[in-house]
Amino acid sequence: MITNSSNVQIKNLIKLQEKARTRREQNAFVVEGKKMFEEAKGLGVVKRAYATPTYIDGLNVSEQEYFQGVDYEIIDEKVMKDASDTMTPQGILAIVEKPSYTLEQMVSGETASLLLLEDLRDPGNLGTIIRTAEGAGIDGVIMSKETVDLFNPKVVRSTMGSIFRVPFLYTDDFYEVVSQLKEKSVSVVATDLQGKNSYDGEVYEKKTAIVIGNEANGISEKMRESADVLVRIPMEGKLESLNASVAAGIMMYELYRQRRNG
Repeated sequence: MITNSSNVQIKNLIKLQEKARTRREQNAFVVEGKKMFEEAKGLGVVKRAYATPTYIDGLNVSEQEYFQGVDYEIIDEKVMKDASDTMTPQGILAIVEKPSYTLEQMVSGETASLLLLEDLRDPGNLGTIIRTAEGAGIDGVIMSKETVDLFNPKVVRSTMGSIFRVPFLYTDDFYEVVSQLKEKSVSVVATDLQGKNSYDGEVYEKKTAIVIGNEANGISEKMRESADVLVRIPMEGKLESLNASVAAGIMMYELYRQRRNG
C-alpha cells in the first residue's frame, strides 16, 4: 500500500492532473470516481488504478474480480486526498489512455453533425458542451489548438463520461480543417451577431458543422469569412451574448430536431 504522497507514482498522478504538457507526453489523463473508472475499465483503456481500503471494503465483489485485468495500487486515504483534484474524493482514480479519432471517421457517413469550437477557454463550458453533444447526437467535436485542454480534470468531470463516447479532434490549423470540411461537402454554419437569419430559420444540410466562438470575442473575422452561413440566436432584454455552452446547446439541438424531423 502506498502511504506517502512523495511516492513517484503519486507525484506523477498529480502532474497529470495539473499539467496539460504531461498529459500530452504520456498520452494519458486521470479520471476519478466509480462511474468513470468502471466505464474506462469496460473500454480497456485503464493504465493503472488507485483505490483506498475504504473503497475496496465497500465492493460487492472480491477485490481480485473487481480489478481483473487492471494494474492497481492500494493507497492511504490521506494520499488519495492529496492526489485527488476534488474536495471529497470518491476513493478511486485511474490513469487512462487518451482516445484517438480522425476527421474521416467523423464525416464518413451519409450525414454528419459536427461542432467546431474556436478558442474556447472555460473548462466548465467545454465539459458541458461535450456532454450535450452526446445527447444531441453530434458525430464529432473539432477544436482549435487554443481551446482549453479536454483532459483538464474539471472538463473530464463535467463531461459525466461523454468524453469516452464523443469523437473529438484538436487541430493546429483550424481554418485548414474548415477548408477540408467544405471539400467533403460539409456546410459550415457559424453563430454570430451579424447573422442574417435566425438559427431556426435555416435548413441545415445533411452534413453540417456548427461553429461556436470564444466566450469573450465570439468567432474570429477569418471564421466569418470562411463560414458558408452566419446565423444569430435572437435574444430579449439587454443581453449582448449567451454563454458559449448554452449557445452550443441551442444550435446542436436545432440540428438534432431537423434530423429527427427528416
